[in-house]
Amino acid sequence: MNDVIARAEALRTDAEVVTKALLRKVTLAGGAGVMGLITLDNGFDHTKPNTFGPGSLVELNTAIDAAIADDEITSIGVTGKPFILAAGADLTSLRAAGSADAIRTIAELGHYVFGKLAGTKPSFGFINGLALGGGFEVALNCDYRTVQDSIPAAGLPEVMLGLVPGWGGAWLVPNLIGAGGAVKVALENPLNQGKVLKGSEVKELGLADAIFQGADFLEQSLVWAASVLTGETAVVRPEVDRGKAWDDAVAWGRMVAAGKTGGKSVAATRLLDLIEAAKTNTKAEGFALEDQALVDMAQTAELDASLYSFDLVQKRAKRPAGAPDKALARKVTKVGIIGAGLMASQFALLFVRRLKVPVVLTDLDQERANKGVAYVHGEIDKLVAKGRLDTDGANRLKALVTAEVDYAVAFSDADFIIEAVFEEMGVKKTVFANAEKVAPAEAVFATNTSSLSITEMAADLEHPERVVGFHFFNPVAIMPLVEIIKGETTSDEALATAFATSKGLGKTSILVKDSPSFIVNRLLGRFMGEVAKVVDEGTPVKDADAAFAGLAPMPPFVLLGLVGPAIALHNNETLNRAFPDRMYVSENLKKVVEAKIGSWYGADGEVSPEVAALVTTPENPVVKSTEEVRNQVLEALADEIKRMLDEGVASAPEDIDLAMIMGAGFQFWNGGITKLLDREGVSEKVAGAKFHA
Repeated sequence: MNDVIARAEALRTDAEVVTKALLRKVTLAGGAGVMGLITLDNGFDHTKPNTFGPGSLVELNTAIDAAIADDEITSIGVTGKPFILAAGADLTSLRAAGSADAIRTIAELGHYVFGKLAGTKPSFGFINGLALGGGFEVALNCDYRTVQDSIPAAGLPEVMLGLVPGWGGAWLVPNLIGAGGAVKVALENPLNQGKVLKGSEVKELGLADAIFQGADFLEQSLVWAASVLTGETAVVRPEVDRGKAWDDAVAWGRMVAAGKTGGKSVAATRLLDLIEAAKTNTKAEGFALEDQALVDMAQTAELDASLYSFDLVQKRAKRPAGAPDKALARKVTKVGIIGAGLMASQFALLFVRRLKVPVVLTDLDQERANKGVAYVHGEIDKLVAKGRLDTDGANRLKALVTAEVDYAVAFSDADFIIEAVFEEMGVKKTVFANAEKVAPAEAVFATNTSSLSITEMAADLEHPERVVGFHFFNPVAIMPLVEIIKGETTSDEALATAFATSKGLGKTSILVKDSPSFIVNRLLGRFMGEVAKVVDEGTPVKDADAAFAGLAPMPPFVLLGLVGPAIALHNNETLNRAFPDRMYVSENLKKVVEAKIGSWYGADGEVSPEVAALVTTPENPVVKSTEEVRNQVLEALADEIKRMLDEGVASAPEDIDLAMIMGAGFQFWNGGITKLLDREGVSEKVAGAKFHA
């Protein structure tokens, strides 16, 4: 296999950020010998994770060979720079590789290098931080593993990207913890909005042998490794069930894949084939199947769409199109929040944790304002209980959050004031007018409206240029998108401050033209309205929902329950007033909202009796097939996207896709929405041309 190194050298480019593999000798306690400890480090801080391109893998290979060849070294350990083990394969290198032969080289190279960690000298993977894809697999290839309890993310997300775990994960995980665990980690989690594992879950699943907490994680891991090597600690792993349980897990996985992707994800199907084969094949056979799977995946439209999505998230999201010069941004030293309900309290928690500046919550009375502060304090206490924050840090954050009723006291020195009050224009105009009387002249006023006009909201203020849309998505702490909306009078300074603040909060920002419901809610409104129309005309709810497996993050009427029927109705009524010719408002939805029913489905997964009793269909129902429903809705979305681009609501299809991926959970492997519409021929049919050349 030495020829794979030569082939890999030919693939190296100057564009690759090479992760160095730094080898040092560590004398272990208790006479356990000398460990060759390899630290992965690409030379950047935690803002640029370690990745594995051809050059990085060659570097790691050199370090492992040196450790194996050194007679003084009796064991090998692998860890990463602070907070990060590795984020996986360098997808930019994968895209640049292009040919099937080049992809095979990268696949075989990972197996060759990582494979050296098993079967030579005892090896230990010390998972000290982020460990995704190949970054997790480098540890999985070791004989033993420890994990830090506070790591932010570990897992095998490849299926979400139109790939399969290709450096051992598809064989190692089922053979380590069984097929059921493998299906959860490598299939269900990626298809569940890219869910990842925390440190405790890695240990509970059996993917790590020991878990440690605190800044001295590595030191504790080295002591534990020494105890394993001397025989003081015995690592016992449960026997993997290779009988019916394995087959049942694979069958369950195929049901999950069908429900989540409609059978349209080649990667999901291929992964399950690999897990099924891992029941009986050898490691070498399993690794060879992974190599071939990666070569085959590289030829799919699914991977092309996934890499397009990856570029959006990794590049375009970091340089928002149309954002003004960041030098115009004003420094935010205090945040004022109008309202103290759940959404406002979530804002307060996010602002104080990320910006670490004073945050004041206001409301109609002191009791309500205090309740918002109590929520924030409670959430901070939960972080302490989970070990994610120490007591001193928690007390400092709590001290920064206060409650106040008097706007003059609350906002006289606030730089950034955001409202989270009832979604009604008159209410929002009133609270901003009152705040303007006492706020500093240069304070930015941000509105979290999901659908109302920024221009109209600002119109009656003395300084309308200070108002900017700052639309979060729920849940605030989890959803990464903030739509930043420029009203007709919004100044570049206010806009730049909004972008800088969003970045400080760790969010992805997209510039949006002031228009009804902006990007995400406008498209979801057209989407949900079209589906509701189909149901109102006679197609059963469950049949309509089944049409969108592999398109929407969840079935439309399940999403309706999550968003809330009342909120969905409000959005559709707002859009209907703006675009009555095509934005449909369902009479059945109105009935459900009037009855104060929160979900279309019951606990048994069927349409609830309460909803069934309310929903009516015409005397001569029109029942459509799932394919007819899907086509009708996709054509409606293509029409709406074309209109939005023509109106300048978004600057390019890329921004619409980024918004739908980050704000609505549309899948990476579809390329958001416009790539899918292009791929299925809907764009040309409706808009006359593809959205992407």
